[in-house]
Amino acid sequence: MKPVLIQNADWIVAWDESAGCHRYVRNADVLFEKDRVSAIGPALGQAAPAEVDIVDGRNFMVMPGLVDIHSHLSHEPINKGYTDETGSPGLYNSNLYEFMPTMIGDDEAAPWQTRLACAELLMSGVTTIVDMARPYPGWVDALAESGLRAYAAPMFRSARWFTRNGHVVEYDWSEDRGFGAMSEALDLADTAERHPSGRLSGMVVPAQIDTCTPDLLRESYKEAASRGMRWQTHAAQSLPEFHEITRRHGVTPIQWLGELGVLGESSLIGHSIFVDDHPNTHWHTVTDIRLLAETGATVAHCPTVFMRRGMALCDVGRYLRAGVKVAIGTDTYPHNMIEEMRHVGYVARLMANSPHTVSTREIFNAATIGGAASLGRSDIGRLAPGAKADLVMVDMTHPSMQPSRDPIRSLVYAAADRAVHTVFVDGEKVVEGGRALRLDIDRAASEVTAGQLRAERAVPERDLVAQRGAAEVSPLTFQFAD
Repeated sequence: MKPVLIQNADWIVAWDESAGCHRYVRNADVLFEKDRVSAIGPALGQAAPAEVDIVDGRNFMVMPGLVDIHSHLSHEPINKGYTDETGSPGLYNSNLYEFMPTMIGDDEAAPWQTRLACAELLMSGVTTIVDMARPYPGWVDALAESGLRAYAAPMFRSARWFTRNGHVVEYDWSEDRGFGAMSEALDLADTAERHPSGRLSGMVVPAQIDTCTPDLLRESYKEAASRGMRWQTHAAQSLPEFHEITRRHGVTPIQWLGELGVLGESSLIGHSIFVDDHPNTHWHTVTDIRLLAETGATVAHCPTVFMRRGMALCDVGRYLRAGVKVAIGTDTYPHNMIEEMRHVGYVARLMANSPHTVSTREIFNAATIGGAASLGRSDIGRLAPGAKADLVMVDMTHPSMQPSRDPIRSLVYAAADRAVHTVFVDGEKVVEGGRALRLDIDRAASEVTAGQLRAERAVPERDLVAQRGAAEVSPLTFQFAD
């Protein structure tokens, strides 16, 4: 690839190494060669290589690509229009146990769900993704096809959860099944690390704290350390899980992870909502947030999916002030990272009853350098010489970006993905004119729609509570006319 010079950009969100923060730069250039940023500053064309591709940066903001550390690409898109308003009243309105298991895409739909979600992510400015998946044949190659910098994170567990009545969660345990699944997952993670694209990495993911034996959690953490990989699990994500762990062990989910020795700099904990001092847990300690901060674990914060159920982390501003590391994930449809950032701010301010609890600067940091740090990287999530050429060009002429007094605020609170015009990953253009270049999003959407219709027919046999059909589990917004 020729070097690329983005010339005369109206705005650049550049990394100030000496100050350790992002800064706005006006009317300047960005030069990158192959997969690395070479320089940022005014009039770089004078010192640019003889053969360089010039990109007109006028009317654009150039910013670092966003880092999404928690998503489920191959099984979330199919839930659109189905799980928006479901939740079990007898399980504190969680959707996990009664309703999500009724809508499961088949192997034919899975690759298209991945492609659809990847396209949506790219078009919302994401350049790095962690895909916590139920693996299917060809999954790793599908991630590579997208052009994203991707962490393949195959999930494994010792038990499946289910409910027969909508108010009691049961577990079907098999310790051997858990370790066998971990072995397969580790092989897949190793395969991703060796992928010829050079953009894939692996992550070790015991699926949920309540579905994994203590030995599986500890051994998976050791395996991640031996491979130099990050480790992630779901914990403190629902009140039924909180009560299950306190019943089993007499401590909170976060404290249980601490006792197992799996909280550390390489740990990512999604979603860390129901901690001991959350207003809905009514627990007798006030130590969870301090424990997260002291161990250096990162909270994977994904507010959108919980907003649907009337739940919220309380609040991310106090986590940050306590020294907890926070990064952002999309977790669910829509796979729109900028809208997720907006929800981070709005939910925090609502829960804190204050507009001052978290700033846009802190939110943008969590979506860039916070995500990068959680992955142990200093070469993504920032625009600086030597960093990866993962960058986003935002159309400043879009009406939703104007007025443009503060373009990051305009992007997060108004324009979102509508103003994302061009995206580069590793110096390769993967989005242009707001469309993903490597992926057929129209076909992916059509295939996922067909997959959802197939899945709907199987809802009654998957509904263990009452064998209801899809129309009863999730009625349409309006009934059909006679």
